[in-house]
Amino acid sequence: MTTDPSAPLEPPITDAEEALAELMAGNKRFVGGRPEHGHRVSAAAASSASQQPHAVVLGCIDSRVPLEAIFDQTFGSICVIRSGAHVLDRAVLGSVDFAVDKLGVPLIMVLGHKRCGAVQGTIEALLAGQRPGGDIGYLIDEIAPAVEEVGIGSPDVAEQAMRAHVRRTVGRLRAKEGVAAAIAAGRVKIAGASYDLDTGLVELHP
Repeated sequence: MTTDPSAPLEPPITDAEEALAELMAGNKRFVGGRPEHGHRVSAAAASSASQQPHAVVLGCIDSRVPLEAIFDQTFGSICVIRSGAHVLDRAVLGSVDFAVDKLGVPLIMVLGHKRCGAVQGTIEALLAGQRPGGDIGYLIDEIAPAVEEVGIGSPDVAEQAMRAHVRRTVGRLRAKEGVAAAIAAGRVKIAGASYDLDTGLVELHP
């Protein structure tokens, strides 16, 4: 995908496998220090009239995981939804529905990351037997089943809980009425993945 506003427009990506390949190719460019998209204002202007993104990426609010950058994607190419440890709520679910139903994205990606503060906070809360008050407690409640699935005393519990939480989020999205219908119709696929803060690499989960 080009950011040159004078270049001919490339056909939009409408296939889930092609969309996933584009995200992973972008991550390779990012890790290799050869990004194509610098988020220039000319690219913003070139894509301002309409949009046909090829993916919706659900990730964490962590400031070290800027999703457009790590996938080397330009304006108009992906919809980004971020919440603490990609926890689902009605706003997030409605946003996924909008991307699938109204924008026609063929791919939903759920991206966790190593050393996630929300996952670590959940582990600490469970160990202490104290649930934080307020809306942070909601995040803890949503992540806790993944920690409990792994086992609080398991080796590398934070890493394994993060992966379990990605898997559980993917499962919940697959079971969601509108998304499930889109999957059954062959219009959308879901991928789970994790980001390595040290290397910049994105690993697809089985």
